[in-house]
Amino acid sequence: MERWRYPRFFTENIAEDTAVITGEDVRHITSVLRMRAGDIAVLCDGRGTDFLAELISSEGSCCEFRILEKSANLAEPNIRVRLFQAMPKSDKMDFIVQKAVECGVCEVIPIITKRCVSRPDEKALAKKLPRWRKIAYEAAKQCGRGLIPTVGETVEFSKMKTLISSENTGIMFYECSETPLKDAVTEFKKNVDIVIGSEGGFEPSEAEELQKLGFACVSLGKRILRCETAPVAALSILMNVTGNM
Repeated sequence: MERWRYPRFFTENIAEDTAVITGEDVRHITSVLRMRAGDIAVLCDGRGTDFLAELISSEGSCCEFRILEKSANLAEPNIRVRLFQAMPKSDKMDFIVQKAVECGVCEVIPIITKRCVSRPDEKALAKKLPRWRKIAYEAAKQCGRGLIPTVGETVEFSKMKTLISSENTGIMFYECSETPLKDAVTEFKKNVDIVIGSEGGFEPSEAEELQKLGFACVSLGKRILRCETAPVAALSILMNVTGNM
């Protein structure tokens, strides 16, 4: 069967022969898609396994499915990429989260750098974070991911170093660099951290600090990309050179 034809949902409630979906997806199944008994969907356990399933019932607050077959999810890249994205203005982070998930990122961590114009307070961030996580979830369903990428708490650039490891491949896409990715990084480790700036880019001191931590400073080409375009371009290039497109 062509699995891409069927709606896709994540659930941990999967047994050997049956699966149950609860929460907001129930409304989507019953009221938006208007699925009926006998309709087919693809369910994913969030750990890389897909299940082709037939809807049995959709009564009350849950939907029950019969498992028809299972297989490994083929959409996940063989590298785990974290995107450290400097906070952009307006609602651009919504777009960045959505497209980063589609491009294969496993986690997005917003950061505050010296040139960030947008500096939301804790109250504002408390409202934004659930929305970003919902966007990541919906994007993962839409593009066939085998896991749900996460969106982490926003951190200051100075505290970012507590989250990174020398065991990861570190890449900073920097507007002042002239070195392409293929020349700067010849071998990739399993875990990759990439850093991308906001509208104003990075201070030279920030680039220097990341280089001291082992990050390669890499160019995205001769044109200056918008901050919401840069992560899409960076992730596309990265996935291509690692054979994950």
